[in-house]
Amino acid sequence: MADKYHHGNSPAAWIAVLIIFVGTGVSSAYTIMAQPLGVLAGLLIVALGGVAGLVLKAMGFGQQQVPADQAHGAKAKVRAGAAEPAAVTVAADRAGDTGAESEQATVSG
Repeated sequence: MADKYHHGNSPAAWIAVLIIFVGTGVSSAYTIMAQPLGVLAGLLIVALGGVAGLVLKAMGFGQQQVPADQAHGAKAKVRAGAAEPAAVTVAADRAGDTGAESEQATVSG
């Protein structure tokens, strides 16, 4: 299930959290100064942060859903032991008297 989600790492989430963070700071500062209108202004900024996140998500800047077959396909193969072995191809160039020769070896495991 965790493969399907990337835990809010999206522009919509970051912008929403940033605006909410600023609103919380404003509200906290005015709470210390005992200014109720400033506290309400900070809470309004917090609410606007939530609205901004929802609007950005609706515009397509939110979390992209990964299809279930793609999210679990690779890990299910590895867990079941049916994963295809990895193959690595190594190429080395060797300069000889007659020119450049190429050697190639494939290692799989």
